[in-house]
Amino acid sequence: MRLLVLVLGAGGQLGEAIAEGLARRHEVVARTHAELDVTRADAVRSAITSICPDIIINCAADTDVDGSEGDPSRALAVNALAPRTIARAAIEIDATLVHYSTDFVFDGTATAPYGEEDAPNPRGVYAVSKLLGEWFAAAVPRHYVLRVESLFGGRLKSSIDQLLDNMLAGREVRAFVDRTVSPSYVDDVVRATQTLLENAGAHGLYHCVNTGWTTWLDLARELATLAHCPSAAIASIEMRASGLRAPRPRFSALSNAKLARASIPMPTWQDALARYVASVLSRRQVAMGGP
Repeated sequence: MRLLVLVLGAGGQLGEAIAEGLARRHEVVARTHAELDVTRADAVRSAITSICPDIIINCAADTDVDGSEGDPSRALAVNALAPRTIARAAIEIDATLVHYSTDFVFDGTATAPYGEEDAPNPRGVYAVSKLLGEWFAAAVPRHYVLRVESLFGGRLKSSIDQLLDNMLAGREVRAFVDRTVSPSYVDDVVRATQTLLENAGAHGLYHCVNTGWTTWLDLARELATLAHCPSAAIASIEMRASGLRAPRPRFSALSNAKLARASIPMPTWQDALARYVASVLSRRQVAMGGP
């Protein structure tokens, strides 16, 4: 069945990929920040009620983790109050709401991957604002709250892209030895989102990450192998020496077993990274005039 989908935050890393991916099978109305500022409640409600989509996908987010510590009002406006506005409008028109959150809602003190049933304990303004957004989105009867982390892929640069660019340029890279994550490849997040919507999966909270977990140091080493940079200079650093303003969860691996039980298995992070690096190297070769 062809659905009418409204994507908010369509100019961002995930929003752009979601809009493009779903447009292959559904009618998509995409709104970037320039076209619709999600913090303008009246404009958001007017847009949603006039378009009257079957599905609203909220990809808008303020992801400036450190900046949020100095400007909490901005983080709360985008990550918490805007989802509340969107959720209320979704309820008004009886739409399904998809909203994306983050591993930062956990404190990082676990020793095994977090499941959806584990209690959040956010540290820092950004983390609190994202948890509030989850709660507001969950008020919609038909909702999917998908937690992603260490997102990579798409047209916009991620932390993984920065590592890769520096390696290919022969520059030293630094990677955390004490932060453990379950990365999320944009292409796999789009596929999982689409499958949940089209198969009418059970509504609720899901961890939408690639399977497995890794420290950033081990990820950088895998990246060097995939990029054919065996002599890449990779320096290990600890988070306490990074000078970052906001706290990060040290162990924030997420279990995607709930997605798997919904018949949406996620590829391993190694598989996802290999596919992404192959696509980047292919584009670079074409740009340089190769075959």
